Amino acid sequence: MMKRMKPVPIDRIYSILSCEVKHWRVPIVDLVKVQTKDPFKVLLATILSARTKDQTTAMASKKLFSLVKNKEDLKKLSQKQIERLIFPVGFYRTKARHLKQLSRALEEKFSGVIPDTVEELCELPGVGRKTANLVVAVGFSKPAVCVDVHVHRITNRLGYVKTRNPFETEMTLREKLPRRYWIHFNSYLVAFGQHLCTPISPHCSICPIKGYCNRIGITSSR
Repeated sequence: MMKRMKPVPIDRIYSILSCEVKHWRVPIVDLVKVQTKDPFKVLLATILSARTKDQTTAMASKKLFSLVKNKEDLKKLSQKQIERLIFPVGFYRTKARHLKQLSRALEEKFSGVIPDTVEELCELPGVGRKTANLVVAVGFSKPAVCVDVHVHRITNRLGYVKTRNPFETEMTLREKLPRRYWIHFNSYLVAFGQHLCTPISPHCSICPIKGYCNRIGITSSR
């Protein structure tokens, strides 16, 4: 028996998730954007969020933002002060060091202005492609393909891509995913991945897009 992959109608899937996401908790970085409308704070929250649960990131961001309104405020804090503010986010010492270096890097490389391209953002301490893409999409509302564990897992489960790691997924989505979906694609799949399409024991029986998923209901042919 040979499994035959079903076509993945990404337009229909995107449409369904755009409606369903209204019933789910908003990812923390999106919440920071709504509350602050400040790309700088979106950048800070995104750095904090790496390998950290949203609830922990939200608490740490709130404490950090109570003292940091802009780049100058961040510059005034010592690394130890930043560590105390952002604990217990994952790798908080490393992130505190990167945040301490951030203001100087912005001044030296970009005259104090937050860059709005993936390539330039990746020149900042603590910023990789995932963080850079998310800041571009959420912070600046510009098309960017942010691939985290949720996007990588779900797009492969659906059968929309067949990739081995998040970088391959990003490059494939850049070629395949319609550009009009880039800005919100990560937000929708993160919310979907946190609530239904979880890493272990996904809730397939109540999934609104199960009819389009190649994880279940794959047709067979001889």
